[in-house]
Amino acid sequence: MNIWSKMITALRGGVNEAGEAVIDAQALRILDQEIRDASEELNKSKDGLASIIAQQKLAEEKVNTIKADIKKNEGFILAALEKKDESLAQELAVRVANFENQLESETEAAKTFKLQADNLRESIRTADSQIKQLKQQTETVKATEAVQRAQKVVAERHSGSNSKLRTALDSLDRIHENQKLSAAKMAAATELAQESGESSLDQKLRDAGITGASKADDVLARMKAKTKK
Repeated sequence: MNIWSKMITALRGGVNEAGEAVIDAQALRILDQEIRDASEELNKSKDGLASIIAQQKLAEEKVNTIKADIKKNEGFILAALEKKDESLAQELAVRVANFENQLESETEAAKTFKLQADNLRESIRTADSQIKQLKQQTETVKATEAVQRAQKVVAERHSGSNSKLRTALDSLDRIHENQKLSAAKMAAATELAQESGESSLDQKLRDAGITGASKADDVLARMKAKTKK
């Protein structure tokens, strides 16, 4: 059971390593997509902000309208009181009270929309700044990646050229050694040929009865000639 557990753990580790290798290999592509996703979310947030601001404006417009209605009906109340029409003044007072309740509700709504808009606006500003920084840093990373790829290619080519240069030098050394050996062989063959030629000539002279007399033979012959005189 422990063996199977360890094998499963090892397989999971291998899968994780393979996954990390894929992620590392596609890091820039993944980063670009993540930035695009963040930009899309930012655009949605901007649309949401526009909607909240629109609701805020509508609430503020309602507040201004209700205030105008309140002011107008308060004037009606004063006119009714001047005419001693308590009943009409009472009805108008109820209307004004309702307007004031609406005013309180719309004022609170306008404040809430404004607060939401301000908070969302700040969040958008922060996110927008971060995305711009990410894009700039991504361009720097891409430039660095391109430079490193070029350096790697140059390094590999340089390494390859060095290897080929070493091979060429080895070949040249072998050629020099072969040439030296060939020259030595030709010199030895010439020497042997010369020695062989001289030996053959001496043998031919001996076979013909022609031999070179030694100095002692010359001296002896000269002395014999003197005794005969």
